[in-house]
Amino acid sequence: MHFSIIIPLYNRPQEINELLGSLTLQTYKAFDVMVIEDGSTSRAEDIVKSYADKLDITYYEKPNEGQGFTRNFGFARAKGDYFIVFDSDCLIPADYLQIVNDSLNKNWLDAYGGPDGAHESFTPIQKAISYSMTSPFTTGGIRGNKNGIGQFHPRSFNMGISRKVWENAGGFIITRLGEDIEYSIRIHSLGYTIGLIPEAIVYHKRRTDFLKFYKQLHFFGRARINIYKFFPAQLKAVHFFPAVFTLGVLFTIIANLFGWGIAILCNFGVALYTLLIFFHSLWENKSAKIAFLSIIAAFTQLTAYGLGFMQDFWKRVVLKRS
Repeated sequence: MHFSIIIPLYNRPQEINELLGSLTLQTYKAFDVMVIEDGSTSRAEDIVKSYADKLDITYYEKPNEGQGFTRNFGFARAKGDYFIVFDSDCLIPADYLQIVNDSLNKNWLDAYGGPDGAHESFTPIQKAISYSMTSPFTTGGIRGNKNGIGQFHPRSFNMGISRKVWENAGGFIITRLGEDIEYSIRIHSLGYTIGLIPEAIVYHKRRTDFLKFYKQLHFFGRARINIYKFFPAQLKAVHFFPAVFTLGVLFTIIANLFGWGIAILCNFGVALYTLLIFFHSLWENKSAKIAFLSIIAAFTQLTAYGLGFMQDFWKRVVLKRS
């Protein structure tokens, strides 16, 4: 099987250099790489061309349209039997393509997704953010976990589709705000087999500080409402958890400020949740520093997502604004 790897790129030349470097180490060799510059001002053409003797690689430039439509640009020009999309801030283990090829030959999937994790070279903040984004205490295990809640939806940082899916289902119909989840739901609704390959892990850098992480997760909260506008039945109880958490933290602060008796119970709940995050992260990462940072990451993630979710729920569901 021949894979076409499609990578949208926007002003991240250093990241693409690291990603391409990891692809040169793949043990499975039947693949090509397409890097698509989506209207960047910091172009990576020279970096991409420096890999011409190491990879079957093609570089494109186009006006800025967002990652969804940029992936469509790649799909339309891909030559492989199967298309794989990565975010530019990922590192790919050397056996990734071999794992995917063997898995698809054994149990065919028309589309698949894989989990993400933290590489040993990542900073403590990046490892804490990675923990928070994959922890059962923050996401319920819905991101790349075979025991997660509900139907599995591949995410675009680590996602593959067959040529048949592209030819019959088309590509992304929105370019931002949950475009990958909308695409996954639509693929599934058309009757294609879609699932998780748990061993097909990538190392996902995500954001390098908590402010950038907050902005990203606020965007994710808004994206969930965007998906709801396409598929109302896909809005589940678990998606309300960050909003409930955020309101609970706010209520706890107010209860303490006004000396309400219920503040004792609220404080106990927050303390218990904090300890669960700390000790689970400590067990996962074997680092007290990362465990402490995981508390900050978890509270940042849930409040940012919750605020973004409530903002667009109010505007687009309650007020019915476009």
